[in-house]
Formats: sequence, C-alpha cells, structure tokens
Amino acid sequence: MTAPTVKLNDGNHMPSIGLGTYPMDDEAAFDAVLSAVDAGYRLFDTAARYGNEAGVGRAVVASGLDRSELFVTTKLPGSDHGYETTLASFEDARRRLGLEYVDLYLIHWPLPAVNRYVDSFKAMIKLRDDGLVASIGVSNFNEAHLRRLWEETGTAPAVNQIELHPGFHQADVRNANAAGDIVTQAWSPLGRGTDILTHPAVRGIAADHSVTPAQVVLRWEIQLGVVPIPKSGDPGRQRANIDVFGFDLNDEQMRVLTCMDTGRVGGDPDVHEEF
Repeated sequence: MTAPTVKLNDGNHMPSIGLGTYPMDDEAAFDAVLSAVDAGYRLFDTAARYGNEAGVGRAVVASGLDRSELFVTTKLPGSDHGYETTLASFEDARRRLGLEYVDLYLIHWPLPAVNRYVDSFKAMIKLRDDGLVASIGVSNFNEAHLRRLWEETGTAPAVNQIELHPGFHQADVRNANAAGDIVTQAWSPLGRGTDILTHPAVRGIAADHSVTPAQVVLRWEIQLGVVPIPKSGDPGRQRANIDVFGFDLNDEQMRVLTCMDTGRVGGDPDVHEEF
C-alpha cells in the first residue's frame, strides 16, 4: 500500500506518512529506503547534519521508480545560515543526493541568536522560483519565528517539522501552523527515549484495535492532521508503521493520547544551537 497525500499551501502534494533516517549512516539509509519503497513509502526525510544524504539519494535512483513518484526532503544546517551560504549549501546537498531537484527543503533550526534564518528563507524562495526545490519549509520553528518569516518575506513555509508525540503534542505550534496553512510534520513521532509505546493507555488502545502501540500513536498523529516520519530500518516495522489507514481512534482515545503530555525530549528552538 501507499499512503494518501496531503496538499501543501503551494499546491504541491506530500505523502501523509514518511520514513525518517536519523541517525542512520549512508549504507543503513540506502537499505532502509529501498525496503521502505517496497513497503509503500514514498516520502524520505534526510538532512545535511545526518550525514546520509548520499545513501538516500542512491536508494532513490536504485528504487527503479520514476523520480516524480518519490518525495525527498533535506535540511539546511545551522552552519550555513545566510543568503549566499544557503544557496551554496543547497548545491552541496544536491550533489550529495545526486538528484536534479529536491521536493522539500527545510531550515533545520531557527537559531535566533544567529539571526539569519530570514535571509536563508529568502534564498530558499529563490531556489523554489528557480525550480531546484518544489516546496520550502522550516523545522523546529515556533509561532514567533513563523510570524517573522511571513512579515519579512510575505511567504509562509509549506511545512513546519517539529518534535511531536503523545508526550509533547505542541498544540500551540500546531495551531500556529494551521493558521498559516502550514502542514505540521512530526519528527520523533514515536517518542524516542520515552516510555510512550509501553504506556498502559497506549497498549490498551492497541489491544482494542488489534494493532501495535506504534500504530496507535501514528494513527493519533494522522487524525490530528500531522504527517509523521517514523524512523525504522526493519522491514517488518516499516510495513506496520505505514499500515495505519484501516482503523480510526474514537474521540475518547484521541483525548487520552493528547492528555499524556510530559514535555519535550529534544532541543528548545528558542535556545538550541545546531551547527
């Protein structure tokens, strides 16, 4: 099976679930992407900082599918914020990927102390206008960061990829995204480093639907309108993770999962530094 798509604010379409590749190396990413293609995945997420763009790109070519059938995301590292440096950094990423264009290019972190994310976004608008990137977006941006992009460029990101799982559901950022017609994408959608998948409430809901706890959490995100990108190199788990369109969580189950909030696991975008 392949996943349905969601429409972005620029008119493009993105698969409603994808494969994350952090922290795989090139070889692991190559194998994971190929097995994920067989399982029905069409969205693959990488980044300059992950060090596996070459592996992802090689797998895209080796998949045998037409390039238009696959959706590849990569991200600008913090060390390359700025207008000209963003343009140069993208060319480096495109070379590593071995692809003529990228479907979605994201600013990995806002780095407000550096204060060059607006310049980077202006460069990304040029990349989009030049046809080198189909859609542009951001990652780990809060409402204030999004508002500034809009005020200074007149362009809203198509996607904002943020940490999101039942332990940290980010209602405020999701609402800000929705107000700007920005699709929310979830990194660490299964709550890496938490006990979410062994939580009695999650296990109970999984038993009710005869699915896995991971499928419950991913289904919760999809029903929230979020695009999850679970990471797995195991073909069996990959198939299970994408098989989340045959059941629905009821309102009470959605409420229970949303009330599990315990706090973020990753960095705080207001102070996090990533170079």
